[in-house]
Formats: sequence, C-alpha cells, structure tokens
Amino acid sequence: MGTGFLGIGCPPKWGLRDIPMMPKARFEIITNYMPKVGSLALDVAFRTCTVQVNLDFSSEADMIRKFRANCNSSVANSPFTDGKPNGYLSMRSHFWTDTDKNRTGMLPFVFDDSFGFEQYVDYSLNVPMYFVYRKKKYIDCSGMFFRDFMAGKLPSIPGEHPTFNDWEVHLGTIYPEVRLKRYLEMRGADGGPFRSLCALFAFWVGLLYDEVSLQNFLDITTDWTSQERQLLRNKVPKSGLKTPFQDGLLRDVAEDVLKLAKDGLERRGFKETGFLNAVTEVVRTGVTPAEKLLELYYGKWGESVDPVFEELLY
Repeated sequence: MGTGFLGIGCPPKWGLRDIPMMPKARFEIITNYMPKVGSLALDVAFRTCTVQVNLDFSSEADMIRKFRANCNSSVANSPFTDGKPNGYLSMRSHFWTDTDKNRTGMLPFVFDDSFGFEQYVDYSLNVPMYFVYRKKKYIDCSGMFFRDFMAGKLPSIPGEHPTFNDWEVHLGTIYPEVRLKRYLEMRGADGGPFRSLCALFAFWVGLLYDEVSLQNFLDITTDWTSQERQLLRNKVPKSGLKTPFQDGLLRDVAEDVLKLAKDGLERRGFKETGFLNAVTEVVRTGVTPAEKLLELYYGKWGESVDPVFEELLY
C-alpha cells in the first residue's frame, strides 16, 4: 500500500490543511468546537501522536500515590513541523498548552489532601461535554455539562438521563496529563520508535509497581510546589533535561529516578532492566531523542527533514 508508520510526536512536514479528517460524525462535532476553546486545539487533533502508558491501581489510596507520581512525565521527540525545526523539543507537548484549559493540564488538586475518586468525579462533571450517542447518531452537546444530563436537563436531549456508557464516553473526552479511568493513563510522552516505547513502559512499571521505588520517588517530589511543577511543564518541551530546576538541572532528577525504576524492575525478578537501555542513554548523555534528530538535521541530513522517514520508520 505504500504506507509507513513513523515513531514521532508530530508529522514533520504536513500542515493542518494537508491532513484529512477521519469521516466520523463525532470528529466533526469535536473539530467544530475545539477552535472556540484553544488556538492550538486543531493542531492537537490533527497532527500529534502520543503513546500512553496505562497501569493499574489496587485501591483509592494506591491510585492517589500513583497519580501524583505520574504528574511529572514527558518524553521529547517532536522537533520538526512544516518541514523545519520548530524551536521545541516536544512541539506536541507545546500544542497542548492552548487546547482547552477546561479539559487539559496538570490538575493541581491531585496534590490536595482531600483528593480521591470523588474529587476527580467532581472535576469531570465540570468539564464541558462534546456529544451523546443515541440511535446510531452523535448528538452535539458541546459546551453542555454532564451535571445537567444527570438531572435530565441537557438542552440537546431534554428529559433523558445518562447511562454508565455515556459517563465512560465523557471521561474519554477529558485530556489531562494523567487521566483516571478504571486504570491510570499517562499521556505525557511523544510517539517514538519501538526501542523508546519499551523503555517508556519499563520505566513506569519499575517506578510504580514496586512499593519501595514508588515511595522513594514520592519522597523526592514531595516538596515540589505547584509553581515548580507548572514551570517544568512549560519549559521542558523546549529545553528537555537541560531545564534548570531547584539547585541543578532536571537531568540530575532524572538520574535519581531512573535508578529507582531500575531497582524496581530488578526486585520484580523478571529480567526486564534491558528494556531501559534507550532511556538510560538519554539520561546518561542528557540528550533527548529530539536533540539527536536536530543534530542529524544540521549535520548528516543537510538541513532536510526527509531522512527522518527512514530514521524513525517502524
């Protein structure tokens, strides 16, 4: 078919006008609504690719600890858009900064003492809806609220009440950095080649599925303020592991956290630490995947992005 799959966070050449919309009714509703709430929303919808890590929790208390740990993640692998460097290491991550503030972001309330399932439900009820699916049709409910739906007062279908499936669909239209469902979805990574994906999964399993490593990681981050977390969220897409943080660089934190992930995998006893090789190299050198691509662009590739289609081809 002449089709290939590229392990990267943004298409390196194509603009919004070059990318056709999947012919689904729900996408039409979403793409009509998104520009009303964010100047970069359509860029997110049409030209970004993430890879989620989905991991389980065993209780509400376990969910809280893992959720807080996951709010600190990012992988930078999208330095090209429109056929040239875009000034970011993760343009995909930058696109999310002005998409829809009602349904994206860091969720500072996760670090409140009162946080739990109920607080996340309250947050979700206050996120505007996109649509409801009835009789094989998507009904436009953009900007309306699930609370009104529960009371039978949704303007698009007055008198009707939601099913549990409606609630699950609504939760799937909320896009914070970490999303809570029956499991936790970590959404902070750019798409990448296969070796990077294996490293990404192994990193989080080693960190979150080992009690000692998880607690040690929470101890490292417990004094981080909401302002510091947001500072990292804003700056890491541009400066990666070279981002100044506290008394050093983010790379210093990454070295400590990577060791915790490796220790956690070793304690699991399944000989999984080899999967960390790709991320180990990034932390050792301080050079993100995006920076390696930029080195190739300004060197071997002669300022052309075309070779990336071979470099990151699956």
